[in-house]
Amino acid sequence: MEMHQIRYFLAVCEDLNFTRAAEHCNVAQPSLTRAIKLLEEELGGVLFHRERNNTHLSELGRMVKPHLEQVYAQAEEAKRQAFDFAKLKKTTLKLGVMCTIQPDELVGLVSGLQARHPGIELEIVDANAADLENRLINGQLEVAIYCIPGQEPDERLHHMPLFREQFMIVVSPDHPLASRHVITPRDLTGERYLNRINCEFNGYAGPIWREHGFAGCDTVYRSERDDWILAMIAAGLGFGFMPKSCARHPMVVARPMVDPEIWRKVNLVTVRGRPYSPAVGALVREAMRAQWLGQPALALDLEKERQRMEELA
Repeated sequence: MEMHQIRYFLAVCEDLNFTRAAEHCNVAQPSLTRAIKLLEEELGGVLFHRERNNTHLSELGRMVKPHLEQVYAQAEEAKRQAFDFAKLKKTTLKLGVMCTIQPDELVGLVSGLQARHPGIELEIVDANAADLENRLINGQLEVAIYCIPGQEPDERLHHMPLFREQFMIVVSPDHPLASRHVITPRDLTGERYLNRINCEFNGYAGPIWREHGFAGCDTVYRSERDDWILAMIAAGLGFGFMPKSCARHPMVVARPMVDPEIWRKVNLVTVRGRPYSPAVGALVREAMRAQWLGQPALALDLEKERQRMEELA
């Protein structure tokens, strides 16, 4: 059964005249008649009775008409949605965002996408980095923003760096470490630690600290939520370890960790070789256009450096 056969059938139902139906379908009448004949052969009976000037539906025609109307309407709706999707008139895009990235950092991306592509409905899914990577690989997300320090990048994924950010030691203003300009791992020995469960450096920063004189501390509180960690820090219950942009609370102070410095590099990640919707392309372009921590995306600097090296070669 071909879609044009259904369209011709419905046109004859509307006009009850083969000649007028052919004109409305912009097709020669013999072609319309042959299409109806083939449809009748497939359905196993006559669809119309043609009696001089009295063309009317047969019993079989009346029975199948609502079903074919539904098929045709659904096909037309599918075509319309596909057209809107291709033209970005109305499409939903799921963007995974690491839960330790502050919402303020996404404003430029989201506002730019809305201004230049108003047909994209952006759904932001927040989770820890490992969960986002699994969802991305499994096809539950098309694109994600995250970082996983301390491991080799998965070769199946394509990473476009957006920004780097230093990790800080965060304490209350009356904490003894608050008077220092910088803090080393050795300084944290014996202190009370407030653990961010979703921290990108969980299980990775500790060994680095120990290599630089850290002899251990007491973990007194754990939470998945940075705002709760900050509240506990402000209450003087211990220190936190977090990116500078996360340390936003009127009753805490953030000091850079040195010897060594620890930084996170956050990337826009997609799966290599996977066909993507136009919406993903639009989001990537906006991510490269947006400011991240007040600076252009790192990927732009890398591309400029690559072009410069090619010019020098």
